[in-house]
Amino acid sequence: MTSIKDWSSLVKISHLIFSLPFAFIGFGLAYVSFAQNFDFYLLLYVFLAVFFARNAAMAFNRIVDKEFDARNERTKNREIPARKIKHTSALAFVGLNSVLFILVTFFINPLCFYLSFVALAVILGYSYSKRFTYLSHYLLGMSLAIAPMGAYLTLSGTFDLVPILISFAVLFWVSGFDILYSLQDEEFDREQSLHSVPARFGRKKALIIARIGHLFSVLMLLAVAILMDAGIWNYVGLILFSAILLYEHSIVKVHDISRVNFAFAFLNGMAGIVYATFFLFDLFVFYIF
Repeated sequence: MTSIKDWSSLVKISHLIFSLPFAFIGFGLAYVSFAQNFDFYLLLYVFLAVFFARNAAMAFNRIVDKEFDARNERTKNREIPARKIKHTSALAFVGLNSVLFILVTFFINPLCFYLSFVALAVILGYSYSKRFTYLSHYLLGMSLAIAPMGAYLTLSGTFDLVPILISFAVLFWVSGFDILYSLQDEEFDREQSLHSVPARFGRKKALIIARIGHLFSVLMLLAVAILMDAGIWNYVGLILFSAILLYEHSIVKVHDISRVNFAFAFLNGMAGIVYATFFLFDLFVFYIF
């Protein structure tokens, strides 16, 4: 049980709440237009693809950052620097999950299979980005933005404007809260010559940049609702999503970042789940009636 707990902590299983809700949104969008292609196995494949991709990405990130994690007081007790999980075991875990991710996409359709290699390059490549650019937050956002578009492609096999806008909304949402999260390591990043928005611009400007990103995210989702001619429940979900983000920014301040973990994990997780719930409810009420 201890081993299971360590592996679960290594890949942050709970953080599936950041990607799965929007993956289901992408799948739901595709369903209403391509219902003839629906199969329960495809829904299972979406879940497995997100699951395996995240496992590979998170474990690889911990491997790549193990030396920095060992030097950082905040992260020194993570599984690899604390030697709860061996480096070689983690590397094998990355390889296994990467292969399983590609294998799942093979059973979806040829387009998803071919794009799986690009997706894997993005989600694994992100781990190195902090070494050379403060735009690493946006590369992380791009990694999670793959989920709704990829899920849409499982049924549609084609790109469309609405899921693309949703993916951009996810990109700005994730990059925004990752900037907030990285406020904790502002000084450490400077000392280690690592790049981040807080290390580059300072805490005050970083908070402004995160807020602008979240504003873009909300505007993207508003554009989605307008393009879809969405019903009232979609707008209710968007209002609640926006309200949660506003509250998040109200508790993470220039002179007080003590609640940043609560904002990062709980509030953003809740925001994604709430928005997806209302979006899908509105979508299928409209579809059925």
